[in-house]
Amino acid sequence: MSDLEGFGFVMPHWLYWGWLAVMPLIMMALDRRALKKKGENVESPHANFAEVQAEEDPIILHHFEGNRFTKAVDWMSENSGVFISFWTINAVCFYFYEVIMRYVFNMPTIWVHEASFLLLGMQYLMAGGFALLHGAHVRVDVVYNYLPERGRVGMDIFTSMFFFTFVLAMTITSWIYFEYAMQLGETTMETWGIQHWPVKGMMFLGSLLLLLAGISKLVKDIMLYVRMGQEKSV
Repeated sequence: MSDLEGFGFVMPHWLYWGWLAVMPLIMMALDRRALKKKGENVESPHANFAEVQAEEDPIILHHFEGNRFTKAVDWMSENSGVFISFWTINAVCFYFYEVIMRYVFNMPTIWVHEASFLLLGMQYLMAGGFALLHGAHVRVDVVYNYLPERGRVGMDIFTSMFFFTFVLAMTITSWIYFEYAMQLGETTMETWGIQHWPVKGMMFLGSLLLLLAGISKLVKDIMLYVRMGQEKSV
């Protein structure tokens, strides 16, 4: 007899992971189609968000795109952020289903909370590169805001050593966790018992995207710092 018998509908593991992989792609395609119909810029649908952050980041303020490498990394950061942002819809739907089943039919689920918990955890980890691209990470700005624009860029270059120390440690550690989870066939402790290795894999992938986004920002910072110096000397 299965441990899950008598619990009503329990989402299969394959359906959960498959839906998370396919659903955002469908939503992104529909979103691009809607933008084309409205005649808006499909390549930069989040331009307004960048404008909001512009006052805090000289790179965004100057619309400095860097080189081909930084453009490729920024494209990955942008689209990965849009991809995982659609996961939030799933969490809302999951919890709505749980409320209906629990309070209307008196049949609480055993998987909704865990599915949403894992979903939001992966979303948090995967959003790092997108947030860094748009200057949305929390910054201790006691001194930063009083600096001129070139001084802010220089400060970002100097403090990047702390950023890369943290991100490199997180990337290496998350890879170790992912490798162990694969080797041991690790699952969650709850009755649903879903696999943990995809979650650990997302932790590594999110760390890697954040690392690449950090390298892209550092390259753009250095190039912009030099350009600002040249413009000032002219």
